[in-house]
Amino acid sequence: MTGGAPPVRVGIIGASGLAGGDLIRLVVQHPRLRLTFLGGSSSVGRRPSELHPGLRQDLGVSVEAVPDDPDVLAERCDVVFLSTPAPASAELAARLADRVPCVIDLSGAFRIRTPALHDRWYPKVSRSPELAERFVYGVPELIGERLAGAPLISLPGCYATAITLGLAPLVLGLGLELRTVVVDGKSGSSGGGLQLRTPDLHPFRSGAIAPYAPTGHRHAAEVGDFLERAEPGRIASLSMSAYGVSHVRGLLTSSYVFTDGDTPDARTLHRAYLRFYKGHRFVRVRRHTETLIPVPDPQAVLGSNYCDIAVEHDPDGDRIVVLAALDNLVKGAAGQAVQALNIRFGLPEEEGLTMQPVMPA
Repeated sequence: MTGGAPPVRVGIIGASGLAGGDLIRLVVQHPRLRLTFLGGSSSVGRRPSELHPGLRQDLGVSVEAVPDDPDVLAERCDVVFLSTPAPASAELAARLADRVPCVIDLSGAFRIRTPALHDRWYPKVSRSPELAERFVYGVPELIGERLAGAPLISLPGCYATAITLGLAPLVLGLGLELRTVVVDGKSGSSGGGLQLRTPDLHPFRSGAIAPYAPTGHRHAAEVGDFLERAEPGRIASLSMSAYGVSHVRGLLTSSYVFTDGDTPDARTLHRAYLRFYKGHRFVRVRRHTETLIPVPDPQAVLGSNYCDIAVEHDPDGDRIVVLAALDNLVKGAAGQAVQALNIRFGLPEEEGLTMQPVMPA
């Protein structure tokens, strides 16, 4: 796209959700995008400022019902983001595919390619296997070349983004055989969306460390499904425990890695991560003790599209420890969606995403 090209026309379905709100925020401040459609159901007729108090300016759009005829959207949008629950995304994607030039889904509807694994973790999400095979899945740093021109894109979950970025240099860079990976994930309350559930009420959530998925998480399943096809390394076993903490934004994954063969030392590991992510602006390889507070820490990335990663060697346990922190609503959702859009439409990957973290938050 040249400097004189018209803006990319953007539609967002699921405008009232938390990720939908961050999508609106990022799209309207992007110099090459124009928001032309907001879709919803319960919020039809409402302006973005009514749904998201931080959005005070008049954006010239209100939430509309999603038209039954996909060609109506195709006339108004070059790309449509689906910031909807997975069952709704599966239905909408089937209607919009081959009509709208690009559909970017933020839900889990098309993340897991293997049918049996998808059915296990998303039993209520019915989808066409043929349509699922057409979606490009993955974080832009790892599959960027496949995003260029892609008509259907499925973005990883927030945990999956952190885990995959943390493990990729070991599997894809060093080609290690990872015998066992155990992931400990901690996420703020925004990861659960806006559903009203008793455990998420403030009297219970404040100050809590709640083990809501102690023996498995579907984001770990999608990481395994993605990296199973990766070369040259592989992961024999990957499991995860997930905890809710009292933060609103941000998550941290701690991956404990045991290899088959000799474990690389700390110097080799750090250099491998620097080499792997050289030229990738949004992944910051950190040393654990390089700042006033230990990093990675979700506080140090809030409001930004960065993922901070540190890798350590534990000689006593003969294991590798990989820490990854990101803002689950930005790099884990809306920011990564805009990053994928930039690549898809030939824009600079970082355009509209150069905001620095806000700390303290």
